[in-house]
Parts: sequence; structure tokens; C-alpha cells
Amino acid sequence: MTTAVVLKFVAAIVVGYLLGSIPFGVIVGRRFAGVDVRNYGSGKMGSTNVLRVAGTKAAALVFVLDLTKGALAVVFAWFVLRGQYEAPIDSGLWWMLRSAPALAALAAIGGHVWPIFLKFRGGRGVATFYGGLLALCPPVAFVSGPIAILGAGMTRFMSLASILGAVTAYVMLVPLTVVSGFPWGNLLYGLVGSIAIIATHHDNIVRLYNGKERKLGEKAELTVAPKPTTAQRVRHVADKSLSYLKWSRQNLHQ
Repeated sequence: MTTAVVLKFVAAIVVGYLLGSIPFGVIVGRRFAGVDVRNYGSGKMGSTNVLRVAGTKAAALVFVLDLTKGALAVVFAWFVLRGQYEAPIDSGLWWMLRSAPALAALAAIGGHVWPIFLKFRGGRGVATFYGGLLALCPPVAFVSGPIAILGAGMTRFMSLASILGAVTAYVMLVPLTVVSGFPWGNLLYGLVGSIAIIATHHDNIVRLYNGKERKLGEKAELTVAPKPTTAQRVRHVADKSLSYLKWSRQNLHQ
């Protein structure tokens, strides 16, 4: 029985990570703009960078899909560990069952930031964080989310608004956990998730301090030269071969 629970617990974490690793920003960016959005602007695959590269519709779609990743990680953990096992309170098994949804949601954030499908080069995890929060504790998500949106509208800095929203979520979860008895896993999720969002925005924080942060509405500049396609590589090799043949003929005639 215990072995089965442990295996399902591990499965919930792994599935959460794999869900988070789905690179919707890159997929949608290629579909709408024909480019890898990570070659532009911040170099990330989140909805903010997609907005700058591929437009509003693409960004909205990416935000919803990334939000869904976090929520699905929680739902899957609930599904595989849905209270069918009895465990003594405060035992290791009890804590495992109680923490699984929050840890699966954190794994989804980790997958978004370090996706296995893209050589661990992903996004910042904001939408995925809110997706997990929406499934774990909807009241906090419905308050902190609009605060982030309001902050973005007032300052035009999405990075600052994202940090503000995440910190607000954690601050709200403290009294709800300590006083109202909400699951401690939610508080853990708010703490680690907000720290992760602050950490992934370290470059934005530096730019904010130096007055160089990008505002909403600004277009993203190309920052990384895209890798040549197979056709382009073949054409390059052919051009080099022709150049070599021309050079060889000229030397033979001399």
C-alpha cells in the first residue's frame, strides 16, 4: 500500500514537471509569427514576450495554455491521490498526501522555467504559477491576479506587476493558513512560487533599477540570431563548393 502511494506521489510530480515543460509560447510563436520567440526581447517563452513578438491574440492564447498547465498539475495529483488511502496524522505518508498537489504545481513551474523539451531554456513561470494557485486556492488567485493586472496597467511594467501579484498571494496565504486552517501546502506553494518568480525576474529587476526595463506595448528586438534551416545550410555548403570550384578553375588557367 505504502509503495503504491509513493509511486503515485512520484508520478504526480513527474507529470507536473512534464506538463510545465510543454513549450506553448514557442509553439504559438512559431504558428503566429514564424519565429522562435526566445530569440527576441527577454529571450523567454512567456506570454509577455509573445505579446511583443507575435501580438495580442497569440499572447492571450499562451497565457491561457500556460495557466492550464499549472491547474492540470494540481488536478492530476488530486486524481491519483484522491483520499483513497488512510494514513496516521503527521506521519510521512500523511504529509506526502497533503503536499502532493502543491508540489506537483511547483514541479509545473519548474518545468516551465527549465523545460526538458527545450534544453531547459524556458520562461519565468508567472502564468503557470497562477494556474496552480487557481486550482489550489481560488480566492487568493482571484484577488492577487487582478492586483497584478492593475499593477501592469498602472506602471506598464509586467515584470514588476508579476512580482507584486506573487508576493500578494503569499501574504494572503499566511493568515489563511495560520488562522483559517487552509492546507499548509498552499502556503509552501505561495512561498516557493513567489521566490521563484522573483528569481526568474532578476534581469528585469536590474533593468528596473537602471531605468531600462521594457514597457508593455514595446516591440521586442532580435537578440539571438536564429539557427539556419536545413535548406539554408545546404545552400551555404553549395555556395562554398561553387566558390571553391571557381577558384580552382582560375588557378588551373593561370
